[in-house]
Parts: sequence; structure tokens; C-alpha cells
Amino acid sequence: MPAFDHVPRPYAGPSAEEVLEKRRKFMNPAMFLYYKKPLNIVEGKMQYLYDESGKRYLDAFAGIVTVSVGHCHPEVVQAVIKQTELLQHTTTIYLHHAVADYAEALAAKMPGNLKVVFFVNSGSEANDMAMLMARLYTKSYDIVALRNAYHGMSPSTMGLTAHSTWKYSVPQGFGVHHVLNPDPYRGPFGADGKLYANDIANLIESATPGKVAGFFAETIQGVGGAVELAQGYLPAAYEIIRNAGGLCIADEVQTGFGRTGSHYWGFETQDVLPDIVTMAKGIGNGLPLAAVVTTPEIASVLAERLFFNTYGGNPVCSAAGHAVLKILDKEQRQQHCATVGNHLLARLRALQDKYELIGNVRGRGLMLGVEFVTDRVAKTPAKNETMMVMERMKDLGVLVGKGGRHGNALRIKPPMCFTLEDADFLVDALDHSLSTL
Repeated sequence: MPAFDHVPRPYAGPSAEEVLEKRRKFMNPAMFLYYKKPLNIVEGKMQYLYDESGKRYLDAFAGIVTVSVGHCHPEVVQAVIKQTELLQHTTTIYLHHAVADYAEALAAKMPGNLKVVFFVNSGSEANDMAMLMARLYTKSYDIVALRNAYHGMSPSTMGLTAHSTWKYSVPQGFGVHHVLNPDPYRGPFGADGKLYANDIANLIESATPGKVAGFFAETIQGVGGAVELAQGYLPAAYEIIRNAGGLCIADEVQTGFGRTGSHYWGFETQDVLPDIVTMAKGIGNGLPLAAVVTTPEIASVLAERLFFNTYGGNPVCSAAGHAVLKILDKEQRQQHCATVGNHLLARLRALQDKYELIGNVRGRGLMLGVEFVTDRVAKTPAKNETMMVMERMKDLGVLVGKGGRHGNALRIKPPMCFTLEDADFLVDALDHSLSTL
């Protein structure tokens, strides 16, 4: 493992077994854990995590793509401490400079006329608000989303999500329709994005009144296994949606803030300009923060009534979010993601030539996926092998995520301070793990 100048503090808290017992007794029984023997993570520093014994792990999943600039980045920590000592919480019924300054800074990162910011607490809540805005503004109800998408687990966003794993048998997402996913690896039209977009036109003609409220898409599907939408899809899709009176909504919860390397926002990789953008996760480096950004015209529809969010724009979270923006610029993390991501992608593709189990390597920047199959022609999901690889990589000190509709894709989405040496260590650990199956 690469050298790292940090000594974890001695841990004197409850053991993994004790924490697990309390979790089973007092917490949500629907939660899941990675690994046969769950890890008790007690400290983090930049791209590394430490368990109760002080063992160091390379974090290649970033708290499910949530730690952007690094665990306990000193500048985020200091921003939080400074604001906490002054004022932990007030609401938008009073003025406070932290939220206004942050809104201005975030709006400056947006293209076009995307200049009005609404702060909320999570990606689900952000996507809920985007649905509400689209319906109010267009005075239509139907929403179009993609198969294999994940947009949250609230009653409304559960309807947008297109994985049975995340859906309960309750009424959800009325008026939401799912269209063919432009997946270059598994889709019927390969990498021809425009052909997939025809399904949207067919759906609007057959399943709606001919008008829609909006269209949601992640440019690289996160939970779906780092599936990057076929090039040319979003321009064609946006044109069809706008011709049907709808708004185009970009879910940047995982792809935003330079993680893709080539661009600051994921939607820019397809040269489109959305009407609404939702963001969360890396926006706050782990703090509960999310946002919806749109145009002044669209934002004005919420002024028909009072709108209020108790924690949206909390001063502490705003201070942290503003610090994240400054760090991303200061440390040139977008360019860093491009450099490290390109190196990592090349090494993973070389590994694909070595192992038949690797069916597909995809993504860009530090948002990558490796899909395992038992048969490259049939593309049979290798779910059990994926779990085995994850276990063996963990034993070697590397933590990765998994996703995809069949749970057979490694999700490699580390903190954006991940280095070239870290990338090499990850690939070496994956190589060794595959060689021992």
C-alpha cells in the first residue's frame, strides 16, 4: 500500500461485535452491510479509512461517492468548526451570510442561466423538488426516466428509480414512465445514442397525453453500475422532451463537481444544457447537503405558495459546501480526476485482456465500473464472483463498491484526492484477487 503520513488515534470504543449487536437491536433492519465480517470503521483521513485495530484501507468508494475532497480534509474541518462556534443553526426566515455566499459561489459554477439555488438535505429531496418544479412550471404531470436509473427512495423518487431492489410494494411515482436505457454494453443499439432516444418519442405518443412535465437522467448511472449513457443520447432526448413541452433535469448527485475529469458537470460530457440540475453527496464532503439549481423563470413557480426547508442552507453545512468548492479549485481536482482516471482506466482495460471474467470496463475520471460476467457472449452476470473479489480486495486493504441491476459491477469512485500510486495499488489488488478465484 502507498506510504501515507498519518497515525490513527488509539481506539477505545465498542468492538465491531458490540456495534453490530446494537445495530441489530436498535436500528433499521432493512440496512445492509458489506463483507462477511463487517468492518468497524473508526477514523478517516483523505483517501484512507482505519478500522478499530488501526488497519488502514484504501477507500475506493468514498462513502458511496459522497466524500469528494477527502475524509476529514483540514480545510473542511476548520470551516465546520469555525461556523459551529459562532452559530450552528438558524433558518431562512433570518438572514445569514454563509448560505447567501455559498449560493452565489455555487451559481457561479453553473452554465447558462442556471442561477437560482434551492438548498435541501439529500439527493432524494432534491429530485423530489425537481419533479415538483417541472410539474408546476409545465402544468403537465407525466415524467420520463431511464431504466437502470437510481434517483432516491422517497415515495416520489422511488417511482423514478428503476431497480426492483429499491422498490417497495406501495404506490409510488404516479405518472412516471421508464424508457430504454442507452447502455452501450448491454443495450440493443450499442453506442448509438440517437437510436435509443426514439423510445422516448414512442412512449410520449402511446403512454401520455402528448405532453410531459420532465425527463430525468444521470449521465453516468451510479447505483446502476457506472453505466455512461451512449454518446448522442442526451441531445436527442432533450429535443424530444422539449418538443413535448417538458423540462430536462440532470441528476448530478454522483457525477458533479469535476469527478468525471473531462468536465465539471456530467451533463457537459454530452454538450447539453438542462433546465434543472440536482446535486448532493460530494457537494458537502459527507455533510447532509444537497441542492437544486434552475433558472429564475422556473424557480418563480414555487413563489405561488410559501416554500420552506428547516435545514436547507444550514450555516454549518453551507460553510462546508463553500469550503468544498474552494478546495476543488485550489487543488485542481477536476484535472486530477482526469489524470488519475485515465491511468486507472487504461490499467483496468489491460486487466480485462487478462481475465475473461471482466466483461466491461467503463466510465470516466474517478467514476468507473468493472462488470463481471461468466460468459462474455451471453454477458451472464457473475454475481457470486463479484462478492468474492470484493472480499479478497478488502483483505488486501482495498474497499470498493458494487452495483448494477444484477449486483455484478465493481464501483470504483474514490475521494478525488486518490493518487496514481493508489490507482496502481487498487489494480494490483484486483489482479491478485482475480488470480486466486
